[in-house]
Amino acid sequence: MMVLIYVDDIIITRTSTSHIQALISCLRQHFALKDMGRLYYFLGIKASWTTNGDLHLSQTKYIKDLFNKSNMSSARPQLSPMISSTRIAQDGSTTFSDTSLYRSIVGSLQYLILTCPEISYSVNKVCQFMYNPQEHHWKSVKRILRYLAGTIHHGLLLRKSPHLHIQAFANANWGLDLMTKNPPQATQFTLE
Repeated sequence: MMVLIYVDDIIITRTSTSHIQALISCLRQHFALKDMGRLYYFLGIKASWTTNGDLHLSQTKYIKDLFNKSNMSSARPQLSPMISSTRIAQDGSTTFSDTSLYRSIVGSLQYLILTCPEISYSVNKVCQFMYNPQEHHWKSVKRILRYLAGTIHHGLLLRKSPHLHIQAFANANWGLDLMTKNPPQATQFTLE
């Protein structure tokens, strides 16, 4: 059984519904609870179930709200969140006029990494300039938002399986990072 708790919101999952109901009954003896039924929406993440029991997690509404907040509701989609040859320098243009907007949008992009892991590298780059964002940094943020305009309904698909098998890959191009000059990293994680 897995139990996820965030402040006063709880998600409980297990293959046996009778065990879930037993836990809910036990919790009701000590706390006032409202059973919301099957997971649909949690902390800005929409959960959609396929006919074969797979779970699709997306943040479509969250992205739309982000577009409204940044005045980019009619943004033209881009094919990638960052051009691979892009090198974001610390200086190079004038200071961005609305630093609180920059920080707010970039912070929201960090939360989007939960269901859009492909923007991780690009978001990491723009995060490095939150203390003094410049106009060219804001252009990089807008590029990420334009990419999201074309992938707004994408998300994570969690397939139903009788065995727990988690596999993740990380391959970041840190070798071309002019600021940290770290070597490239590629890692595979498997948990069974």
